[in-house]
Amino acid sequence: MSRCPAIARPLARQLRSQAFTRPFTNGATFRADVQESASQPAAAEPPSPQDLDPNTVLPEFEGALMKIGLSPIGSRRRRLAIRTTDNIPFEQLPYQAFQEARKILAADREQKVAKIKVESEKLSKLLATDAAEVGGQQVKDAKVLSLRRLVERLKILADINDPIVKKRFEDGLGDMTKPIYRHYAEQKWRSYDERLISQRISQFNIVPDVLPKLEPSADVKLHFRQKKVAPGEIVDSAVSELPPRLRVQVFDSGERLMSIVVLDADVPNPDEDSFFKRCHFMAANIPINPTVNSFPLSKITADDQLAVSWLPPFAQKGVPYHRLAIFLLEQAPGERLDVSKLKELYARQDETKFTQTFSLKSFRDKFKLKPFGFNMFRTVWDESTADVMARHNMPGAETEFRPARVYSLKPPIKPRGWEAKRQGPKYRQLWKYTKRIRGISNARGWTKRR
Repeated sequence: MSRCPAIARPLARQLRSQAFTRPFTNGATFRADVQESASQPAAAEPPSPQDLDPNTVLPEFEGALMKIGLSPIGSRRRRLAIRTTDNIPFEQLPYQAFQEARKILAADREQKVAKIKVESEKLSKLLATDAAEVGGQQVKDAKVLSLRRLVERLKILADINDPIVKKRFEDGLGDMTKPIYRHYAEQKWRSYDERLISQRISQFNIVPDVLPKLEPSADVKLHFRQKKVAPGEIVDSAVSELPPRLRVQVFDSGERLMSIVVLDADVPNPDEDSFFKRCHFMAANIPINPTVNSFPLSKITADDQLAVSWLPPFAQKGVPYHRLAIFLLEQAPGERLDVSKLKELYARQDETKFTQTFSLKSFRDKFKLKPFGFNMFRTVWDESTADVMARHNMPGAETEFRPARVYSLKPPIKPRGWEAKRQGPKYRQLWKYTKRIRGISNARGWTKRR
């Protein structure tokens, strides 16, 4: 016997004597017990007041909170921190470095406030000064505008480093009448939403198809039946049958009047084999400021505001998607548009209800308007389009467009190359190596014989 089995045999005998043997039993095994206990659902505990508090809600209760009409505040990590710690005010957190930093920020804010007082006094003196003493009214207006911009900038710099202000904005509690919160909102919009809407303008050729130039300066969000619609999203015809709601956020102070125009940029014209634009909604003299930002189009019904009522978007069968563009145009300061004149020019007549063309550029130039907001959605033929068109007496539901075949005007290209030159009887020995060239190859008897 070799040396290895002689050494391993006593060790195996010792381990065999210490092995555990499971006795026979009529009961269920341990694995079956575990599976049975796992299959029994645990009793669902009702949510506590903390679970339904927007400041302390956990991720699993966010859906229940939103069903009752409340939205979670802040990030999940912040809510968990508030839930697991004492309810200490943010500005009283017991961290030495944090408190020392707040002292430095408070001293910097005092300097900014002092500068604001000095510049405000200069502005009040300039407003009380006669225009002839400062070089004329135009020079005075330029200086007043420059000083006001400086004061607004100093107000932003006074609070831009305050953690309390930043926390309040992130919690959705910012006061848009203050410059610092408008500044934060504009920064947030330009970080993503402004880039997205600019990309959509370029991607869908809004410029130059509708306007030669468009640079949005306000955040415009689109909602259909309490659902937010992303820019350029395809909306079902049954959903877009009712007017949408616009949520507009401007970032400069003061109240102004605006006009809202919704147009379809892709209406087919089969008689001329082209496309034209159709106005689906128009309203004017709508006041807007940083705090008033919700505009349901269905509630704009005043005689001095509504010019063209909502026409549900539709696309006929076989036609590519239609671009529905929503434009917000700022009116001249202190001027109101004559809505009766707008109705004469753009209201839909019975005989030309769906074929009347509309030019936004002409509308902008005629009434001296300035576009400042934009959003869009798309519509295609779907299973609800025919019903929507029938309910609103729209013709063309039974029409189907088909693409016309365009034949090439170029002459047919003759076969060229090494193989084409060697298909004659002179190169019969090479026929089995050449590819089958249509019109020349001898595979199907197409070779020209002399």
